[in-house]
Amino acid sequence: MAKKKGKSREKGGEKLRISYTPKQQVLLARITEDVTEHLAAKPRRLAHSLSVAKTAERLAVAYGVDPFLARAAGLLHDWEKVCSVSEQLAHARELGIDLGVELELVHSVLHGMIAARVLPARYPELPPAVWHAIAVHTSASADMGPLDEVLFVADGIEPLRPDSPPIERLRALVGRASLDDLFWDSFVGGITYVLEGGRYLYPGTIDVYNALAARRAGRAHS
Repeated sequence: MAKKKGKSREKGGEKLRISYTPKQQVLLARITEDVTEHLAAKPRRLAHSLSVAKTAERLAVAYGVDPFLARAAGLLHDWEKVCSVSEQLAHARELGIDLGVELELVHSVLHGMIAARVLPARYPELPPAVWHAIAVHTSASADMGPLDEVLFVADGIEPLRPDSPPIERLRALVGRASLDDLFWDSFVGGITYVLEGGRYLYPGTIDVYNALAARRAGRAHS
């Protein structure tokens, strides 16, 4: 059996020890190198991806989710963002992605869906859970699992995001609120942001909201 090697990360003022197997370390190093090269032309997007990976890893440890999968998903979640919007639209059409509306209206949610379809062939070592998390990290879905929630939240609160009252509130809730509640607040905050800006709201978001709200209501009454 391969021995796990530990590495220390800071969590507040404490050191957090995370253990990865040698194979996991090699794969994470390869993914990091690939992402660094792939996003080299977009240094801010690269910095964001690396920051999301670290934040997702930290959240995963705090909430009992696999930190290896969280870190891998964080590194790869914005892979398609190296492409222009027109290129993303072309890729989505080539892949047969159909969201029931003109794709131009929902181009902001396409990059994760595209990456989740094209990257498994490049990284067959990663399980389907990683690709699902990447696919829904912007749109969310009615069947959000813990890894999905970790990546969704990490994308919104990573330290390079400019401070704002909603983001600061979410950051303060880490470790105090449940992962479900943390995700819910992040998801609802995203909807509010879209509405307040007068932007187009993907109709599927309403279905996701209602499904998640019903699930939360069911838990509250059980």
